[in-house]
Amino acid sequence: MTKRTNPLDRFAKHLKPGKLEWIGLRSARKAPLTEVKSVQAIASRGLDGDHRVDKTPGSGRQVTLISREFIEQTEHFLGTDAIDPATLRRNLVVSGINLHALRHQRFAIGDAIFEASALCHPCSRMEMALGKGGVAAMLGHGGLCCKILKGGVITLGDEVRVEVPATTQDMFSEQD
Repeated sequence: MTKRTNPLDRFAKHLKPGKLEWIGLRSARKAPLTEVKSVQAIASRGLDGDHRVDKTPGSGRQVTLISREFIEQTEHFLGTDAIDPATLRRNLVVSGINLHALRHQRFAIGDAIFEASALCHPCSRMEMALGKGGVAAMLGHGGLCCKILKGGVITLGDEVRVEVPATTQDMFSEQD
């Protein structure tokens, strides 16, 4: 059986690194997020101190990620000046990297390696948190759900960089 390749694999190596700007953890499902400066990412489980760490191991939604640029788009669509990242209920805020190009890619933040799986669609709570039109403003800008492939410490300011598999690097290194 031949493994299907992701068409983005060819281009992922050209993504410029981004930066980790914000980390938030929830002790329970509907609890408010607590901002932290550093956290241990636990492989196949989630972020230490976040309620998801005790959920289904190996799921594709161990960590949620949104970009500063997506937050700015949401602010634009809502006509507001600033949205606190905790309001959006995502664990990590990054900047300077195209999140849509990260989908189905492996990437590193600090010592940890993640894999972006599904889009993180806004839930109906965003209507209450952001006001009328909150869900519509976030459509297409809700971020990504990720799993942790390799644990490690992640810290504010860490670089967010694509981890292109060696076989992909070899396949395209001479052609591009």
